[in-house]
Amino acid sequence: MGWNNKKQWNNKPKQWDRKPKDKSIGDGIYVEVRNNDVNKALRIFKKKLQNEGVLQEYKERQHYVKPSEKRRKDKAAGKARWLKKQEKLANERGY
Repeated sequence: MGWNNKKQWNNKPKQWDRKPKDKSIGDGIYVEVRNNDVNKALRIFKKKLQNEGVLQEYKERQHYVKPSEKRRKDKAAGKARWLKKQEKLANERGY
């Protein structure tokens, strides 16, 4: 809704004003509690969150990370993985 170029009122909703039709309310991660075993349901829920990557995405969105910093962290993580693999291979071979 708003004024068009000819200074006349336009009743057509803007694209950002429309609600998405394909997204239904209530879709998401859920866990059914059986036999009042809330602890087990909570464990299952946490595992589902972990598998979906929700917590990881939440942590990443806490603050902005510059692309150069992201590359540096990724490179350091790769190097740590490689060193761990080399150490494991050395232990298997008996060095």
